[in-house]
Amino acid sequence: MITLRGLTKRYGDTLAVDGLTLDIKEGQVTGFLGPNGAGKSTTMRMILGLDNPTDGEALIDGKPYSSLRHPVREVGALLEAKALHPARSARNHLLTMARSNGIPARRVDEVLETVGLTKVARRRAGSFSLGMYQRLGVAGALLGDPQVLIFDEPVNGLDPDGVRWVRELVRTQAAEGRTVFLSSHLMSEMQLTADQLVVIGRGKLLADAPIAELLASSSRAGVRVRSPHAEGLRALTEQLLASEGARVEPAGDDEVVVSGWTVEEVGDLAHRLGVRLHGLNAVSASLEQAYMELTAESVEYGTARTVFGVPAAQRKTEA
Repeated sequence: MITLRGLTKRYGDTLAVDGLTLDIKEGQVTGFLGPNGAGKSTTMRMILGLDNPTDGEALIDGKPYSSLRHPVREVGALLEAKALHPARSARNHLLTMARSNGIPARRVDEVLETVGLTKVARRRAGSFSLGMYQRLGVAGALLGDPQVLIFDEPVNGLDPDGVRWVRELVRTQAAEGRTVFLSSHLMSEMQLTADQLVVIGRGKLLADAPIAELLASSSRAGVRVRSPHAEGLRALTEQLLASEGARVEPAGDDEVVVSGWTVEEVGDLAHRLGVRLHGLNAVSASLEQAYMELTAESVEYGTARTVFGVPAAQRKTEA
């Protein structure tokens, strides 16, 4: 398990990470999200002892990384895929890691097979594509068969087959009881991969919750109601709007989407009002929608929303 307690990092007047406190548990994939400049990479670097915190602590199974007796056998990490000598072959790079950490040479061939690089194992790494570098970085993280895995953007540069391979790999590692901490900007892939999500913005913790809970909390989640009875649908809408916590948006001539109520609650109200329904189903928010709501005030490099290439504010002025 990875434990963060009041983890803080300042660079001069810049507060990069602001008092993060959370537990990243074993047996699940924990996704790590945040806008550019939110402090994700700095947090991972502090966990791995590459940066010293200004305040607070980052512990791995109760100990700082610097005090681990066999770090490569306890923690596997991929932060920068190209952080290796380009003149070395993939196999020699991993052999060097293995020999310096007391890992048998046969393990090198095992991880090369796992990541699909056996056929190119003796090629110089400098000739690799970005996707091949990523696979070699994953091999290095797996080399010591560690219980904790930390990956920063591991699918960057991978083709769709490679992205799926990473997803299946990290889920398998978590299912075997390992702690997996994974950052990515690919929201659709994170939604398929993660069990738990940690979201930060401007260094602060915005959310730490199971992915299903985070999606359900989005204003885009709700209940889609369809009825051929226009007056009945109007009466249902009026009752909902008069109720605490309900929001209603039209979704067509005979449909509305209700937020803040469950399918059962809307169905019971329609029954009491005698409204005939042709459709009643839950609407799930996407992770992208939930994420954008959470981080709306934390984006460092915001851009104006445009419609057909024209800034929204300008369109209103022209109208």
